[in-house]
Amino acid sequence: MNSQMKKVGFGFLASLMLPGAAFACACGCGVFDVGTSSMFPNGEGGMAFLNYDYQNQNQNWSGTSSAPGANNDDKKIETHFVTVGLQYMFSRSWGAQLEIPFANRTFDSAANAGSLNWTGLGDIRLKAIYAGFSEDLSSGLSFGLKLPTGSYNHTEALGGIDRDTQIGSGSTDLLLGGWHRARFGSSHWNWFAQAELDVPTLKQGDYRPGMEADAAAGIYYDGLSVGRVKISPVAQIIGSVRGRDNGAAAAPDDSGYERVIVAPGLEFNFHPVKFYADVELPVYQNVRGNQLVAPALFKLTVSYMF
Repeated sequence: MNSQMKKVGFGFLASLMLPGAAFACACGCGVFDVGTSSMFPNGEGGMAFLNYDYQNQNQNWSGTSSAPGANNDDKKIETHFVTVGLQYMFSRSWGAQLEIPFANRTFDSAANAGSLNWTGLGDIRLKAIYAGFSEDLSSGLSFGLKLPTGSYNHTEALGGIDRDTQIGSGSTDLLLGGWHRARFGSSHWNWFAQAELDVPTLKQGDYRPGMEADAAAGIYYDGLSVGRVKISPVAQIIGSVRGRDNGAAAAPDDSGYERVIVAPGLEFNFHPVKFYADVELPVYQNVRGNQLVAPALFKLTVSYMF
């Protein structure tokens, strides 16, 4: 497999394989992460990465259009996500990935006397990776668990934060994903596609988040360089569908959504270090009830191959 293709774009796939989205009452309390192909396995070895995401959910939305803010007690959910991760391929076919997320969240609501701000560990994800379908490792599967390590009862005694706005979901989820990548003939253009299913299984506190399916497709160009730095422009489209939450602690009438996002980005690769950045812009959102949405999501990723 062409070495350029092996090294392209951490940002895309990093996103997909990192903590999954949780639109929650506020339509997007988490971030669906997707990246280019540098997080797809390309042989034995490891990669450490640090991912930063930011979103400010300050627009009330109902159905497919904006709605009056007076229809929603929640006014703003601003979140900084930082995820530390490690991926290691023990052989050409088998590997594992660990993602440890942290979040700082500010929540403004008519039910609170002012803003609430807190920081905490999110829900850790553990995955196995299989890439042994072909010699060039162009296709593969991932499967694992999302663990209930994040707090799901912050200020519960005060009644200030609903379950779907907590940093952690409190649920143990099954994760199943797959990917494929290829080059357009002998050109410098490449494409990839990936999908992941998140199925909550075990719940806590009579709250079960909705099942979620996420998919992404993208193209990138690997023919640019400045000195030893390879530059890859990237374009992707991301789709997400999430069912309504269930349980006595849930708000089923104000949870669940469909969303389509376009995300232009750039990756800078000076092996063994890579930087990736993009902006993710919703072009279609259909939410149940009233939920807060963000006008844009921002991402920055740094990775180190070893």
